[in-house]
Amino acid sequence: MKEYFLTFLIFSPIIGILLILFINSEKKKLIKTLSLLTSILTFVISLFIYFLFDNNIDGFQFYFSTEWIKSFGIGYTVGIDGISLLLIMITTLLTPISLIASWNSIDKKVKGFNSMILLLEIGMLGVFSSLDLFLFYIFWELILIPMYFIIGIWGGENRIYASIKFFIYTMFGSLLMLVAIIWLIIYIKPLNDNIYTTNLLRLFDLSPEISKNIQIWLFLAFGLSFAIKVPIFPFHTWLPDAHTEAPTAGSVILAGVLLKMGTYGIIRFCVMLFPDATIYFAPIISVLAVIAIIYGALVSMVQPDVKRLVAYSSVSHMGFVVLGIFALTTQSLQGSVIQMINHGLSTGALFLLVGMIYDRRHTRLISEFGGLAKQLPVYATLFMIVTLSSIGLPGLNGFIGEFLILLGSFNSVFLNSSLYTIIASLGVILSAVYMLWMYQRVFFGKLENNENQQLNDLSKREIGLLIPIVLFIVWIGVYPSTFLNKSEKSVKIVIERMEYFKNVDKSKASSLTKNVIFINNNK
Repeated sequence: MKEYFLTFLIFSPIIGILLILFINSEKKKLIKTLSLLTSILTFVISLFIYFLFDNNIDGFQFYFSTEWIKSFGIGYTVGIDGISLLLIMITTLLTPISLIASWNSIDKKVKGFNSMILLLEIGMLGVFSSLDLFLFYIFWELILIPMYFIIGIWGGENRIYASIKFFIYTMFGSLLMLVAIIWLIIYIKPLNDNIYTTNLLRLFDLSPEISKNIQIWLFLAFGLSFAIKVPIFPFHTWLPDAHTEAPTAGSVILAGVLLKMGTYGIIRFCVMLFPDATIYFAPIISVLAVIAIIYGALVSMVQPDVKRLVAYSSVSHMGFVVLGIFALTTQSLQGSVIQMINHGLSTGALFLLVGMIYDRRHTRLISEFGGLAKQLPVYATLFMIVTLSSIGLPGLNGFIGEFLILLGSFNSVFLNSSLYTIIASLGVILSAVYMLWMYQRVFFGKLENNENQQLNDLSKREIGLLIPIVLFIVWIGVYPSTFLNKSEKSVKIVIERMEYFKNVDKSKASSLTKNVIFINNNK
């Protein structure tokens, strides 16, 4: 049954979608309950996969493949390695949390909202599980639809502008990816006995035989699509608007999972399919990553809106992830993988916390707050823990990710300069400045507004939302090997592949595939 587990996981949210479609729209509580139970079921299935996953096995596990469109070599092919496993877990964890967070705040078109969240989960799980280019593209595009409606219908005052901007940016990137996929499968056909194939594992074998010039163009087409999703500077301008206008649940999923689709795509497609182009572009993209780290931090400092500050901080934090990927060392890539999870937890929690205070005051302006620590002690305590996590305090999850990235990139032979690390490390200092300064003004500033004196502290439901995230924040900070062990084998395969292509002649490159195991059926 193992080979069917991933399919059960990916499509399990359909159960909730079908059930709530036949329920009267006025029965809002029943709709919310069924949606939540469905997302919990999906999380339980993901736990089975997590515990059945063998850390000591190379390659992809829970692999399943069957023909779909035979004439073009398209199949339904899914499988996961340690990298995709961790991203699947953060997806199934944050989805029920997002639904609970919207329990009281979303009261219009409840059926539509819950359906969109569950549909979004299907797309995200499909992206992290697909091992076929065409299947991956379908799931990638599927995500665009529910996120567009979540922002455009249930978002803030400027939701139409933000949703259209999100749609245009993402659609442009998707079209570039579609062009690259078509180009790649046509170009690969003569190398594959004149047979079309979109199977990613077969493409891993064949793509190194593509000339460097062609690899560069394909890398750019795929890479721009993923760069927009991350987003990498200067393709980031859609993100603050989308975050600011999205409802709390949308912001949590956007920060916690959707941004990681870009960095996951870079690892799985750009790096693995086009090694020569990756080596060529590594220093250039690392420069953009360092710019994003510093730029995102500096812009965060001057934001008057708490939610917009957190949104710009994502640009900075994701810059660290990109730097770790293109440093192409085991430490840096391990750091990037765990930092994807860390960012999802910390920034997701920050958006939850901002949403909770917005529900009480209907404003996110820092100047409207002050002295909340006395009025809301539980809220202030949890906010401080998440803030310290975001700035990378040792003992919390943010530290281990940034430390591994900086450690691995310092001596990277692909970057060949420690200057990237030195400049990027300033981002750690700047993140402490803008986060702690914001915290000081909101929680210990002068209490000038009488409305703040009437606020109630967190309810049991709100505390229950945050406790699981805080537990993971501490767990990863104290004992990160629990999760690093899951991705270690997969990361080593990526790095060994890149080191191989850096050190061998092009004529010998194809022999690598004889030494690397990509598939394991757990047999």
